[in-house]
Amino acid sequence: MLKDLFKKARYVSVPLAQRVRQEAEVDLPDDLYRTCPSCGKPVFREEFEAAHKVCPLCGRHERLTAPERILATADADSFEELFADVRTVDPLAFPGYAHKVDVLRKKTGLEEAVVTGRCRIQGHKTLLAVMDSRFLMASMGSVVGEKLTRLFELGRAEGRPVILFAASGGARMQEGILSLMQMAKVSGAVGAHGAAGGLYITVLTDPTTGGVTASFAMLGDIIMAEPEALIGFAGKRVIEGTIHHQLPEGFQSAEFQRAHGFVDGIVPRGALRDTLGKLLAWHRPEAENAEAGPAVSL
Repeated sequence: MLKDLFKKARYVSVPLAQRVRQEAEVDLPDDLYRTCPSCGKPVFREEFEAAHKVCPLCGRHERLTAPERILATADADSFEELFADVRTVDPLAFPGYAHKVDVLRKKTGLEEAVVTGRCRIQGHKTLLAVMDSRFLMASMGSVVGEKLTRLFELGRAEGRPVILFAASGGARMQEGILSLMQMAKVSGAVGAHGAAGGLYITVLTDPTTGGVTASFAMLGDIIMAEPEALIGFAGKRVIEGTIHHQLPEGFQSAEFQRAHGFVDGIVPRGALRDTLGKLLAWHRPEAENAEAGPAVSL
């Protein structure tokens, strides 16, 4: 008994301790978190996705796909896609264009750079168009122009407002002058829709540039933008090279456009659906008043 009291204690060997610790480790998925490119801090991916791709730490807005945008905006199960059968052609036989379109269709699951349809937003009937930058940078081709024109014509016929989520790199070079013609075509449809008393709301997302900015994206009765979205026509270097004058930093940001009267308001993504619902409530036709509830007053 006395000998046992002075017996040297036995310690766990280092290899055994390492093995026990390794066996106790939790197998965490590789995509559990992501690093925000703006603030550089890790953010749980589930929290990021739940906030519709807005960093909860710094507020950076990542780009949304068209399906993600529809899910974040329209009432559940209310979206009905329209004009999905309008197909892209290759009018100039541009080298590689048809193949590139086919590849993007398979990769994105989209038929073209804009998705159009009917939906409800907080109970209010509306027509929705969402441009997706994954498809040739949401460039404005003939199909984009045709689908938007049909949507505005339908809005005029049904008395529904039109909401456009704009995002684009500009005209589609593979279609040449036919692409540029869409500026006038869609703008004419916007004008006819407005003349009939229709409401048109645009939401400028990152990036909205080129011929889309120079035409229908800036023709909304109400023009909103997401925070820090790039909004402009040509690039900074192109403009400075043309006018031979240095431009201020950030002159193509949503905040700069708001300060200089080109944008009516900047709305964070988390508040965008409620904002659109209020705007539709203020402008909805009398026929929807009883269906959607009491009218909202200013």
